Amino acid sequence: MIYLKRKNASLKSRLRNSTSHPQSNSDMEECNVSFEVPIFNSTELEEATNNFAASNELGDGGFGTVYYGKIRDGREVAVKRLYEHNYRRVKQFMNEVEILTRLQHKNLVSLYGCTSRHSHELLLVYEYISNGTVADHIHGQLANSSTTLPWRIRMGIAIETATALAYLHASDIVHRDVKTNNILLDKNFGVKVADFGLSRLFPNDVSHISTAPQGTPGYVDPEYHRCYQLTEKSDVYSFGVVLIELVSSKPAVDISRERDEINLANFAINKIKKCAFGELMDPNLGFESDSEINRMMTSVAELAFLCLQQDKEMRAPMDEVLEELKAIACNENAADLFAYADEREGVLAPPPSHYDDSQLLKNMQLTHSPVSVTQKWGSSGSSVPGVDG
Repeated sequence: MIYLKRKNASLKSRLRNSTSHPQSNSDMEECNVSFEVPIFNSTELEEATNNFAASNELGDGGFGTVYYGKIRDGREVAVKRLYEHNYRRVKQFMNEVEILTRLQHKNLVSLYGCTSRHSHELLLVYEYISNGTVADHIHGQLANSSTTLPWRIRMGIAIETATALAYLHASDIVHRDVKTNNILLDKNFGVKVADFGLSRLFPNDVSHISTAPQGTPGYVDPEYHRCYQLTEKSDVYSFGVVLIELVSSKPAVDISRERDEINLANFAINKIKKCAFGELMDPNLGFESDSEINRMMTSVAELAFLCLQQDKEMRAPMDEVLEELKAIACNENAADLFAYADEREGVLAPPPSHYDDSQLLKNMQLTHSPVSVTQKWGSSGSSVPGVDG
C-alpha cells in the first residue's frame, strides 16, 4: 500500500463545476488533487474479496457493487467496485475520495483508501459496517414483526443521521442521495451515512448547482426535479422521507400500494393533513400503547411534514431540524420550527395538537417527489428525454 499526496491545484474547483462535458485524457492527467489517501493494489483487493465473489456481495448501487473483504493487515473492509472505467466514473471516483478524505465525523463512513485512477479497476475501500442498512431493518431483509426495530433506536437513527447531514452542510457539501439504503448501522445501531458518489461541493458564491436530475425515486426534491437546481434543502426533503420511513416502516416507493399511496411522501402528507396519524404509523412501535412514544412519533411526523414542503424556503435548515429532533427526544421545548413556516406566506406546518384539527392546513398544495426520476411534474405518464439518472 502506498500513499498518494499532491499539493498543487485543488480538485475542489473541478468538482464545483456543474458541467458534465467530457475532458481529454491529457486534461485528466493534469488533474492534481489536494488530499492524502492510501493507495491499494487491485490485486490485494481481489484477494481480499475472493475475486469479487458473488457470496461476498454486500449491496448494489447506481455506480457500483460493494463487496465484503478482509485485507492483509486483518481489517474488514467494504470494497466498492465501479461499473465502468470512463471519464464519468473517474470523476465520481475522485469526487467521493475528495469529499471523504476532507471530512471526519463519527456518523460518516470512513474511507480507508482506493486504487489509483490509472488502475484497470476503480475501487474504493471503506470501513466495513456490519449491521446492514436502515432500509434492511425497517422494511427489508432484516425486518419482521417479531423483531421490529424499537422506536427509541429509530429516534437515535434520526438524530444521528441529521447530525451527519448538518455537518456536511456546514462543510458546504450536499449529499444528493439521502435514503435509508445509504444509512448504515453498526453493531450498536450507530449511524454511518455512506455513498458520496453523487455529492457535490458548493462554490462559495452560489446558492445552488444546476444539473440534470439524479437521485433515487421517492426521495427526489420536487423543486430540484422541476428546476434542476440543487440546494442543501434537497437533502432536507430526502431526510423528510427517511423520517416518514422510520415512523411507518414503509418503503419510499411501493408499486404494490394503491395508486395514491405508491409514493410514501404523498401518502404521508395526506394522512398528516387529516391528522390521521394512526393510519400512517407502524402499529408495532407502540404508537397506540405508549403515550410517550405516541408523542415522539407524532412530533417526528410533523417535523417530516415541514421537511417535505414543495417550496424549499418553507423547509427548515438541517441544523434546526437536528435541534428539533433532539428536543423531541428529550421532551423539551425546542426552537419553534413551525413558527419558521408561519413567518412565510401561509401556515404550512401542523400546529400543536391542541389546535382545532378542522383548521389544519386548509388550502395547502404540495408537489411530491415522483416514483421515477424521469417522471415529469404534472403528468405521471411523461418523461424527460435524454436524462441519465
